[in-house]
Amino acid sequence: MTEKEKRDLGYLYNANYDEELIGEIIGTNDLCHDYNQLRPSDWEARRALLKRIIGKLGKEAVVNAPFWCDFGYNVEAGDCFFVNRNCQILDGGRVTFGDHVFIAPNCVFTTAEHALDVEQRNEGLEVALPIKVGNNVWIGAGTTVLGGVTIGDDTVIGAGSVVTRDIPSGVIACGVPCRVLRSITEADRDRYPHCP
Repeated sequence: MTEKEKRDLGYLYNANYDEELIGEIIGTNDLCHDYNQLRPSDWEARRALLKRIIGKLGKEAVVNAPFWCDFGYNVEAGDCFFVNRNCQILDGGRVTFGDHVFIAPNCVFTTAEHALDVEQRNEGLEVALPIKVGNNVWIGAGTTVLGGVTIGDDTVIGAGSVVTRDIPSGVIACGVPCRVLRSITEADRDRYPHCP
Protein backbone atom coordinates (compact mmCIF):
# COMPACT_ATOMS: atom_id res chain seq x y z
CA MET A 1 0.00 0.00 0.00
CA THR A 2 1.37 3.44 -0.90
CA GLU A 3 1.73 6.25 1.64
CA LYS A 4 -0.95 8.17 -0.23
CA GLU A 5 -3.35 5.23 0.03
CA LYS A 6 -2.63 4.93 3.77
CA ARG A 7 -3.30 8.66 4.16
CA ASP A 8 -6.61 8.48 2.31
CA LEU A 9 -7.76 5.52 4.46
CA GLY A 10 -6.98 7.38 7.70
CA TYR A 11 -3.92 5.35 8.70
CA LEU A 12 -0.57 6.61 9.91
CA TYR A 13 1.42 7.48 6.81
CA ASN A 14 4.82 8.88 5.96
CA ALA A 15 4.14 12.51 5.10
CA ASN A 16 7.69 13.81 5.27
CA TYR A 17 9.86 11.37 3.36
CA ASP A 18 7.57 9.91 0.66
CA GLU A 19 8.70 11.06 -2.80
CA GLU A 20 5.22 10.93 -4.38
CA LEU A 21 3.66 13.14 -1.69
CA ILE A 22 6.62 15.51 -1.59
CA GLY A 23 6.37 15.91 -5.37
CA GLU A 24 2.66 16.71 -5.16
CA ILE A 25 3.24 19.29 -2.41
CA ILE A 26 6.06 20.97 -4.35
CA GLY A 27 3.90 21.12 -7.48
CA THR A 28 1.00 22.70 -5.59
CA ASN A 29 3.33 25.08 -3.74
CA ASP A 30 4.69 26.22 -7.11
CA LEU A 31 1.13 26.92 -8.30
CA CYS A 32 0.38 28.81 -5.06
CA HIS A 33 3.58 30.82 -5.53
CA ASP A 34 2.49 31.74 -9.06
CA TYR A 35 -0.98 32.67 -7.78
CA ASN A 36 0.50 34.87 -5.06
CA GLN A 37 2.51 36.81 -7.68
CA LEU A 38 -0.54 37.77 -9.78
CA ARG A 39 -1.83 41.33 -9.71
CA PRO A 40 -4.95 41.64 -7.54
CA SER A 41 -6.77 43.27 -10.48
CA ASP A 42 -6.07 40.33 -12.83
CA TRP A 43 -9.32 38.49 -11.98
CA GLU A 44 -9.30 36.27 -15.03
CA ALA A 45 -5.78 34.89 -14.45
CA ARG A 46 -6.41 34.53 -10.71
CA ARG A 47 -9.62 32.56 -11.27
CA ALA A 48 -8.00 30.31 -13.89
CA LEU A 49 -5.03 29.48 -11.65
CA LEU A 50 -7.20 29.01 -8.56
CA LYS A 51 -9.24 26.42 -10.49
CA ARG A 52 -5.98 24.53 -11.09
CA ILE A 53 -5.06 24.68 -7.40
CA ILE A 54 -8.36 23.90 -5.64
CA GLY A 55 -10.03 20.56 -6.28
CA LYS A 56 -13.59 21.90 -6.47
CA LEU A 57 -14.34 25.61 -6.57
CA GLY A 58 -17.84 27.10 -6.61
CA LYS A 59 -19.06 30.28 -8.27
CA GLU A 60 -17.97 33.74 -7.13
CA ALA A 61 -14.91 32.62 -5.16
CA VAL A 62 -12.45 35.27 -4.00
CA VAL A 63 -9.15 34.16 -2.48
CA ASN A 64 -6.78 36.98 -1.58
CA ALA A 65 -3.03 36.38 -1.76
CA PRO A 66 -1.00 35.13 -0.14
CA PHE A 67 -2.72 31.76 -0.07
CA TRP A 68 -1.08 28.36 0.49
CA CYS A 69 -2.23 24.76 0.50
CA ASP A 70 -0.40 21.42 0.36
CA PHE A 71 -2.25 19.39 -2.26
CA GLY A 72 -5.21 21.50 -3.35
CA TYR A 73 -7.16 18.54 -4.74
CA ASN A 74 -8.40 17.77 -1.20
CA VAL A 75 -10.03 21.22 -0.89
CA GLU A 76 -13.67 21.71 -1.88
CA ALA A 77 -15.25 25.17 -1.69
CA GLY A 78 -18.88 26.09 -2.36
CA ASP A 79 -20.36 29.20 -3.95
CA CYS A 80 -19.56 32.71 -2.66
CA PHE A 81 -16.37 31.54 -0.92
CA PHE A 82 -14.29 34.45 0.42
CA VAL A 83 -10.79 34.04 1.83
CA ASN A 84 -8.81 37.00 3.09
CA ARG A 85 -5.02 37.27 3.12
CA ASN A 86 -2.57 34.73 4.50
CA CYS A 87 -4.75 31.62 4.64
CA GLN A 88 -3.05 28.23 4.87
CA ILE A 89 -4.82 24.93 4.26
CA LEU A 90 -2.84 21.78 5.10
CA ASP A 91 -5.04 19.41 3.16
CA GLY A 92 -3.60 15.95 3.57
CA GLY A 93 -7.20 15.11 4.48
CA ARG A 94 -10.34 16.46 2.83
CA VAL A 95 -11.23 20.09 3.69
CA THR A 96 -14.78 21.03 2.69
CA PHE A 97 -16.29 24.51 2.82
CA GLY A 98 -20.00 25.11 2.16
CA ASP A 99 -21.63 28.06 0.42
CA HIS A 100 -21.19 31.62 1.72
CA VAL A 101 -18.15 30.89 3.87
CA PHE A 102 -16.10 33.95 4.87
CA ILE A 103 -12.58 33.49 6.19
CA ALA A 104 -10.78 36.45 7.78
CA PRO A 105 -7.00 37.07 7.51
CA ASN A 106 -4.35 34.77 8.97
CA CYS A 107 -6.41 31.60 9.33
CA VAL A 108 -5.07 28.02 9.28
CA PHE A 109 -6.96 24.80 8.51
CA THR A 110 -4.75 21.79 9.27
CA THR A 111 -5.79 18.19 8.79
CA ALA A 112 -2.35 16.97 9.88
CA GLU A 113 -2.02 15.32 13.27
CA HIS A 114 1.49 14.11 14.03
CA ALA A 115 2.15 10.90 15.92
CA LEU A 116 2.40 11.29 19.68
CA ASP A 117 4.99 8.52 19.97
CA VAL A 118 8.41 10.13 19.48
CA GLU A 119 9.81 7.29 17.35
CA GLN A 120 6.80 7.34 15.00
CA ARG A 121 6.94 11.13 14.81
CA ASN A 122 10.68 11.10 14.01
CA GLU A 123 9.94 8.62 11.20
CA GLY A 124 7.65 11.29 9.71
CA LEU A 125 4.39 9.50 10.54
CA GLU A 126 1.12 11.39 10.88
CA VAL A 127 -2.59 11.03 10.10
CA ALA A 128 -4.83 13.30 8.03
CA LEU A 129 -8.20 14.05 9.65
CA PRO A 130 -10.91 15.80 7.58
CA ILE A 131 -12.35 19.26 8.26
CA LYS A 132 -15.90 20.25 7.30
CA VAL A 133 -17.20 23.82 7.42
CA GLY A 134 -20.94 24.25 6.76
CA ASN A 135 -22.86 26.95 4.90
CA ASN A 136 -23.01 30.60 5.98
CA VAL A 137 -20.02 30.39 8.32
CA TRP A 138 -17.76 33.28 9.29
CA ILE A 139 -14.29 32.39 10.59
CA GLY A 140 -12.67 35.29 12.50
CA ALA A 141 -9.11 36.53 12.01
CA GLY A 142 -6.24 34.42 13.28
CA THR A 143 -8.31 31.27 13.81
CA THR A 144 -6.84 27.76 13.62
CA VAL A 145 -9.13 24.82 12.80
CA LEU A 146 -7.70 21.36 13.56
CA GLY A 147 -8.38 18.08 11.77
CA GLY A 148 -11.38 15.98 12.64
CA VAL A 149 -13.57 19.06 13.23
CA THR A 150 -17.00 19.92 11.78
CA ILE A 151 -18.36 23.46 12.06
CA GLY A 152 -22.12 23.65 11.57
CA ASP A 153 -24.14 25.96 9.33
CA ASP A 154 -24.84 29.61 10.22
CA THR A 155 -22.06 29.79 12.81
CA VAL A 156 -19.54 32.50 13.70
CA ILE A 157 -16.09 31.57 15.04
CA GLY A 158 -14.51 34.47 16.95
CA ALA A 159 -11.08 35.86 16.12
CA GLY A 160 -8.06 34.08 17.57
CA SER A 161 -9.90 30.83 18.25
CA VAL A 162 -8.39 27.34 18.14
CA VAL A 163 -11.14 24.94 17.06
CA THR A 164 -10.31 21.50 18.46
CA ARG A 165 -13.78 19.91 18.46
CA ASP A 166 -17.09 20.08 16.58
CA ILE A 167 -19.08 23.32 16.78
CA PRO A 168 -22.87 23.13 16.23
CA SER A 169 -24.99 25.18 13.84
CA GLY A 170 -26.32 28.65 14.61
CA VAL A 171 -23.92 29.69 17.36
CA ILE A 172 -21.16 32.13 18.20
CA ALA A 173 -18.09 30.27 19.46
CA CYS A 174 -14.62 31.49 20.37
CA GLY A 175 -11.59 30.92 22.56
CA VAL A 176 -8.69 28.58 23.10
CA PRO A 177 -10.00 25.95 22.92
CA CYS A 178 -13.02 27.24 21.01
CA ARG A 179 -16.29 26.93 22.96
CA VAL A 180 -19.89 27.91 22.24
CA LEU A 181 -20.77 31.28 23.80
CA ARG A 182 -24.39 31.48 22.74
CA SER A 183 -26.90 30.95 19.98
CA ILE A 184 -27.33 33.52 17.24
CA THR A 185 -30.76 35.15 17.67
CA GLU A 186 -33.09 37.55 15.85
CA ALA A 187 -31.76 40.32 18.13
CA ASP A 188 -28.39 40.00 16.35
CA ARG A 189 -29.99 41.58 13.26
CA ASP A 190 -30.00 44.90 15.17
CA ARG A 191 -26.44 44.67 16.50
CA TYR A 192 -25.14 47.13 13.90
CA PRO A 193 -26.81 50.36 12.72
CA HIS A 194 -28.82 50.20 9.50
CA CYS A 195 -28.81 52.94 6.90
CA PRO A 196 -32.12 54.87 7.06
